[in-house]
Amino acid sequence: MQIYCLYQTLAAFDSGWKQFPHHYLLYAAQGAFQLEVATLRWLLPPQRAAWIAAHVPIRIHCQSTVVCSSLILPPSSFDLPIADCRVFSVSAMAQAMLEHAKRWPQNAEFDPKAERFLLALADVCLELATQPDNFWLPVAQSADLQRALDYSLAQLEQPITLAMAAQAGAMAERTLARRCASELGLSWRAYLHRARMIRAAELLLASNLPILEVALAVGFESVTSFSSAFRQFSGQAPRQFRQGYA
Repeated sequence: MQIYCLYQTLAAFDSGWKQFPHHYLLYAAQGAFQLEVATLRWLLPPQRAAWIAAHVPIRIHCQSTVVCSSLILPPSSFDLPIADCRVFSVSAMAQAMLEHAKRWPQNAEFDPKAERFLLALADVCLELATQPDNFWLPVAQSADLQRALDYSLAQLEQPITLAMAAQAGAMAERTLARRCASELGLSWRAYLHRARMIRAAELLLASNLPILEVALAVGFESVTSFSSAFRQFSGQAPRQFRQGYA
């Protein structure tokens, strides 16, 4: 079949930068992918997927085992009106359709009914993709800014300051602030907050840590302040978020 479901269990891995000749609906039925495209990086836990256009360079990696249930479509069979990548939340119906689709792997015999079903699934996901996703981080374009950001990401549990990050990047505080605005489109503080929320989401999904320990791991001193910040960012309280992906 030209259109098929790629269903497999993957251990922790890093694909490196690759591009594929087909459209790619990337979805993790269990676990969570991290996806990088151009200047953005997304977290893809269950119920969140990415449409990736053919020939777009991407990097996929995960820190623990992931069950992949993705859809592969040649450009000749499906017109994807997306230039590069779009990440979206997967509805319960689309999730059930993705589970059903795994019966049609790459080597399955051609089946017109299967093709119609898989194209319908693609259309459903394309409609869902009209709603933007919030679990992304911008990627630096210069080495010194990336050093400052890498340092910041390694210190999420600490009360890190702009001065500390600037020193790690061997630049002045004003320079770091200016580089963040120009390269990331965010202030350093906004980047740090976004990184903490995404890291919290990873911990909520990949571990059984109590909410307090998750809060402490991303630099909050209380469950109350963490829960308020996480709800504002994701639209859900931490416990609701974890239960929604169980």
